[in-house]
Amino acid sequence: MPGTGRFVHAEATRGEPTCSYPMCSQRSGPLALSPPIASGFPGRMNCQERETIDEACQPSAAVDLYWIPLGAGQHVVRLSGRLFEAISARVQRRRPCDLYHSALVVVAPEGRFVIEQTPVPDTHGERRGVVLEGPVGSRLAGRFRLFRYEVRRWRDGVIPDIAEAVSSMCVTADPAQASQILDLVPSVPAQVWGRDESHTGDMWNSNSVISWLIASAGLELGGIQPPSGGRAPGWQAGLEIAARDAARALGSSRKAMVASADP
Repeated sequence: MPGTGRFVHAEATRGEPTCSYPMCSQRSGPLALSPPIASGFPGRMNCQERETIDEACQPSAAVDLYWIPLGAGQHVVRLSGRLFEAISARVQRRRPCDLYHSALVVVAPEGRFVIEQTPVPDTHGERRGVVLEGPVGSRLAGRFRLFRYEVRRWRDGVIPDIAEAVSSMCVTADPAQASQILDLVPSVPAQVWGRDESHTGDMWNSNSVISWLIASAGLELGGIQPPSGGRAPGWQAGLEIAARDAARALGSSRKAMVASADP
C-alpha cells in the first residue's frame, strides 16, 4: 500500500520460506534483487496452492529506499564525510551522527530501475541510464568531468554498495506512483552539489535528489527517516524545493483557470 513505511531487514528469518519479489512480505534488503528461494515449501502442491504462492510472489510494483553509509567502499569519501560531520556537530553543539546516502530501486510496469546520484566515472553515461548531469562545488568547475555528478535511471542496473545498506524501506507499492517517479527523474533540478543555491538551509546532494522525487510524486513522507543515530544531509533541501515547485505549479494552474473563466 502507498506510504506503508514498511522496513525490510537484511536477513530473512531462519527456518521460514523466503521470497524476494517486491510484493512478498518476506522480501529482504539487498536480497530483493535476487530470485525467489523455493526451499521450505511443501514438496507436493495442488494447482490451487501453487497458483496462490505464484500470485503472492508475482512482481508488481515497489519503490524501495535504501540507506547506505556515506562512503561505503570509498575511504576518501568516508573520511571527508566524517570530517564534515565533526565540524558540523561542533558548530551546532551536538554529537556527531553517522551519515547516510540514499538510493531507490523501482519496480514498475516499465521494468526494474535503479535511481541514484553518483560521480561521473566516464563518458559512457548511456550505459548506466544517465538522464542528467550537474556541477560539483561550482558551476564553473562543472566544465570538468571530475567536478560533475550524474543522476541515473538505470534499467536492470545495480547499486555497487547495496550490500552495505543498513536498512531499506518500501515507500509505495502503487504501480502508478512507481511509474510517476520514473517519469520525474529527468526533471530533477541540476543544482550545484554541496551548495545551497536555493537558500533552503541545507545543501544539495544525492539525498536531495531522492527526497525531491518522493515528494514530487506526492508520496507519504512521515515515516521516512535515516537509521537511528544517523543523519542524511541534503534531504531537507529536496523536500523544500519540491514544495516550492508544487506551490508554483498550483499558482500557475489557478491563474490559468481564472483566465479561462474571464469572458
